[in-house]
Amino acid sequence: MAKKDASQKHASPAATTTTTKTTTTEKSSSISASDKLSKKSLFSDLSNSIKTSYNSYLRDVKDDQKLILIDVFLTFLVILGIVQFVFCVTFGNFPFNAFLGGFISTVGQFVLTVALRLQSTDTKSEIFGDLSPERAFGDFTFASLILHFVVYHFIN
Repeated sequence: MAKKDASQKHASPAATTTTTKTTTTEKSSSISASDKLSKKSLFSDLSNSIKTSYNSYLRDVKDDQKLILIDVFLTFLVILGIVQFVFCVTFGNFPFNAFLGGFISTVGQFVLTVALRLQSTDTKSEIFGDLSPERAFGDFTFASLILHFVVYHFIN
């Protein structure tokens, strides 16, 4: 009788292991199925938010050619910054001050242009008070000249 109890004790862990493996497999398949669903829903949510943002942007700037021009210039600056960075990573940055000067100039011009865009779109005078568009453009031009003067002297 003692031998039967011992054999039953040894059989019991094997059965438990098999049950555990089956349960783990079921859990992993249910997890992977839920991951696939969450990835699909994440992608659909992302695409819906991009479409909504793009449609809202088109509605906001459809009549204002100045904002469209500013946005095209901002896009150009982003592409130029990416090209400069990729060139530096790919081919090296031997004249490092030239790379830094060009990259700082691109990023600085981007920041100044975003400030101009913000000042141009503030029609209710909520943030910038009574700042006229002409004054905003004058500030932008003056700050751009100072930025490029500093970058020019940095490069030598």
